[in-house]
Amino acid sequence: MDKRADVLAALGIQSPAGKPLSGAYSDQWINDGGGELIDSIDPTTGSILASVRMSSFETYLQVRSKVQDAFTVWRTWPAPRRGEVIRVFGDILRKNKRELGALVSIEMGKILSEGEGEVQEMIDICDFAVGLSRQLYGLSMHSERPDHRMFEQWQPLGVVGIISAFNFPVAVWSWNAVIGAVCGNSCLWKPSELTPLTAIAVTKLAAEALAATNAPPVFGLVIGEGPAIGATLAKDPAIPLVSATGSTSMGRSVSQAVAGRLGRCLLELGGNNAMVVMPSADQKLAVRASLFGAVGTAGQRCTTTRRLLIDRSMLDDFAHRLVEGYRSLTIGDPLDDDTLLGPMITESARENMILTLEQVREQGGQIIYGGERIDRPGFFVEPAIVRAPRDMPLLKEETFAPILYLVEHNGIDDAIKLNNNVPQGLSSAIFTSNLREAEQFLSATGSDCGIANVNIGTSGAEIGGAFGGEKDTGGGRESGSDAWKAYMRRQTCTINYGLTLPLAQGINFGD
Repeated sequence: MDKRADVLAALGIQSPAGKPLSGAYSDQWINDGGGELIDSIDPTTGSILASVRMSSFETYLQVRSKVQDAFTVWRTWPAPRRGEVIRVFGDILRKNKRELGALVSIEMGKILSEGEGEVQEMIDICDFAVGLSRQLYGLSMHSERPDHRMFEQWQPLGVVGIISAFNFPVAVWSWNAVIGAVCGNSCLWKPSELTPLTAIAVTKLAAEALAATNAPPVFGLVIGEGPAIGATLAKDPAIPLVSATGSTSMGRSVSQAVAGRLGRCLLELGGNNAMVVMPSADQKLAVRASLFGAVGTAGQRCTTTRRLLIDRSMLDDFAHRLVEGYRSLTIGDPLDDDTLLGPMITESARENMILTLEQVREQGGQIIYGGERIDRPGFFVEPAIVRAPRDMPLLKEETFAPILYLVEHNGIDDAIKLNNNVPQGLSSAIFTSNLREAEQFLSATGSDCGIANVNIGTSGAEIGGAFGGEKDTGGGRESGSDAWKAYMRRQTCTINYGLTLPLAQGINFGD
């Protein structure tokens, strides 16, 4: 526990005199006596890391009011000046990368290299946003009327509400908050109540950047349960955009609440991602991609490889290679450098995996490796490999656990059909050395997912591309490319610099 205590101390995550940590921040930490307590549980040991006071409705209103006020100032700052604030924040993250990455590993359970990698994503999106601050381009269009100029420009929205999930407790916030802030918005963050300490640590670092640049308090934090604080945020007409990451059922609830007030939603929901393996594939490469895709973050990524669609001619051999790879995995404390698989986030998550594997047996699936609880403190489990019949109902469901289904296909057309035959549409991949197969997979008749890869796995997206998916995944796009447009409002402008008033479409109205 000393290593864990050192990380918490380095980031200032220490309860004052044994009291719970505050879970609300605007321009200061708010001690909310009305909020209930939650415990942050270390999934590696099952022990309590710290207690946090959740936000009450009154505290929510207080924080939201502060970030609203901050927006009225922040939107007047030139975008490059806002970018300078984000540059300072990125430098602060660089100085704290190891400690913050370790805290992600401690509180969420992903291995240390993944925890640090998540902080690197934050640093990368800061760099991207700094450049973006000078590239929030509009368009110029030719007017049909003489002596008129027509163009479009982009304006900030206001307060962006951010609801994030436990599996990426810091990176997903940064995708939204950093891009949203450069676009001129303030941000109100409702993190997962399973990972409150990482949210508190990030908010402290962001506040340090704001103070160093004399910026208004544009990053607010309200920790609370989804049915209370999350629902309040979704219904709040003062929040023009709600970006929500989580399950499809959560996304439906949020989107209905936001739509009821004609607000905007940006949804990043469940994934049921398939990786297609063709006979011409580099099998060594495909096995390695399968291992990380299926086992990384203990199967708790939205981009986790859940279905492995393998040509029938090579299924047995590939399954054998995969089992050998699973046997080589080191399971243990995520802070240990040799560990490749840490714990699941909670006991209920582990129990859900065990119950799902019981359903696998009932539906005709064959567990060929793993799937047992590991008898040690914490929430550890053996990752499972399942030979699954093509019509198994569970193939259409997302179980947030390290379960990999092996399904045979009968060629590229059949593989694409299987890939698309699920409600979700986030990430997909094909391993092939055949150019026609690769291009068909990427064509309009190929994968219907928001992400389609060739000879890399389903997991591990870079920040330069827009991230998101279709169908039950929600249709949202975050991070790179032109995803910044979701955080702004488009304004079409026309200027008449002449001495007459011609109307559009040649309409005459009086003299």
